[in-house]
Parts: sequence; C-alpha cells; structure tokens
Amino acid sequence: MKAIFPGSFDPITCGHLDLIKRASLIFDEIVVLVMTNTSKSGLFSSIERVALIKNEIQNIENVTVAARENVLTVQAAKDLQAQVILRGLRSGRDFLYETDIAAINKKLNPDLETLFLPTNKEYEHISSSLIKEVAKFDGDLAGLVPVNVEEALKDKLI
Repeated sequence: MKAIFPGSFDPITCGHLDLIKRASLIFDEIVVLVMTNTSKSGLFSSIERVALIKNEIQNIENVTVAARENVLTVQAAKDLQAQVILRGLRSGRDFLYETDIAAINKKLNPDLETLFLPTNKEYEHISSSLIKEVAKFDGDLAGLVPVNVEEALKDKLI
C-alpha cells in the first residue's frame, strides 16, 4: 500500500521525521509530498525543502520525496497512485482541523483514505512556525530539527 505524507515542511522537523520513520514500518511505500500551503508564506523554496528532506530520509528504503505545487492533495495522490493520505496529529486542535480536511478529501475522492498518526509526546509542541521563530532569534534548535535544517535556518535567518 502506498501513502503520501503531504505538507509544506517549511522546514521539516524532528516530529515530521519521527512520523515518517514510524509510518515506513506500516506502508509499502511513502512519498513525502512537499506542497503549497496558501495560508503560509514559505521561508524555503520547494527545491530547498525537498533537498533538506532527502538528506534526512536517504536511509529509509521505502520513502521518497516529491514536490507538487498548486495542486489539490487528492489530485497529487491520484497522480502518484497512492491509496492513503498520512497526517500527524499533535493535539485536539489538529484533530478538528484535520478531520475537516479529511472529509473534503473523501468527498473529492471516495477511494482515498486518510490515516492519522498521533505525534510522540516529545514532539507534540513542535511546529515549523515555532521553529522559524526560535531560529530567527538564534535559539537552541537541538532536538527540534535535524542538524542540516538548523544550519539552513541559520543561513536564512541570522
């Protein structure tokens, strides 16, 4: 079974990576899908985000990365012949938001399932938005993002 894990990943965090590693044990294939979030302005280009993610998943055999900009998730899933959309949940707030999106996606493609995986407790406070804020003021990012992402953030923001 093939799943996509869509997101802006601006930048990818240790929480994202934990979810990818755990999901790689469940699915035959996972495509981490760098997408456009129209409600956010990105710090990294999609090319940069793909490169950062590739660096971190290179040793997970059944995980690849692709970028799909300005397309609905259900269309990307169809193009990639995926049966499942994988989403992580950090909190009840995420659950409410994500279930609305899952319902729309189900309406648009009844054959496509959404699977929610809860975030491990150690990562539930991490978000890409907060990471950028910490990085902007030269805060400690150890354990929040991979080293290559920390360096890329500092290059962009400091």
